[in-house]
Amino acid sequence: MDDDFDVVKAADDSFERRPERSWWLWVVVAALAVATAAALYLVAGRTRRDAPAPAARQASPGTLVRPLGGEAAPIDVPPLDRSDPVVRELVKQITSHPRIAAWLATDGLIRTMTVAIENVASGATPASRFPALRPASGFEIIARGPDVQISPRSYQRYDYLADVAASIDAAGASRVYATLKPRFDEAYHELGYPDTPFDRTLERAIVSLLRTPIVDGAARMEPRGIGYGFADPSLEGLSGAQKQLLRTGPRNVRIIQTSLRDIALALGIPAERLPAAPR
Repeated sequence: MDDDFDVVKAADDSFERRPERSWWLWVVVAALAVATAAALYLVAGRTRRDAPAPAARQASPGTLVRPLGGEAAPIDVPPLDRSDPVVRELVKQITSHPRIAAWLATDGLIRTMTVAIENVASGATPASRFPALRPASGFEIIARGPDVQISPRSYQRYDYLADVAASIDAAGASRVYATLKPRFDEAYHELGYPDTPFDRTLERAIVSLLRTPIVDGAARMEPRGIGYGFADPSLEGLSGAQKQLLRTGPRNVRIIQTSLRDIALALGIPAERLPAAPR
């Protein structure tokens, strides 16, 4: 059984809760929002200087791959080990959300973002790394006889996170990614990928989440071990990251996918490499 289903069956027309682990997913989008605004504040008031144009990477003989991201801001990015205080100070100026503030109190912020994105790209779930972003209430189901569905109240726990995602400036996210890319690459190399550009991993993570189907209405569940899984085999066969996105509900999936698509296009990922937008 996948660990993204940590629930207890409720009695008819009642709810029973247990802490779940699907909340980590939104750190990926929240991280982009945080980084975007932080970089904009960081460069404000500083003297601009010409930034070198990013070099194209050689993907295969005769094929050039454009690096992701917009024009990097002309700033000296702090070393990876000393980047946390700058991020904390700047983010406090742009958001007072208690969940983000709690996450900012942790250490190794860029490294944590990198691990989260790598895990999503691989289909895994880095839940244990983001306890500060856990929803206040647990995952809920409604059980009426043999019919078991995800409770609408379970979806609603993620409404505010989806609304934050919708507020992200995609162009700004693209510029800030280019600015912080050396640190992301450094953190990615630490994970054991010295010859792999982080660009491709970021693209894989975004595309994976965009491929998550939207299920209108309450998703049916069925017992699996000590918890529950999706009754539809095509949904249960999704990756752990995709199933966790699906569990946030159709409203939130649409919002987050719209934001991710805008960010992907602003980063320079060609539209033909992205899944078709849902209707």
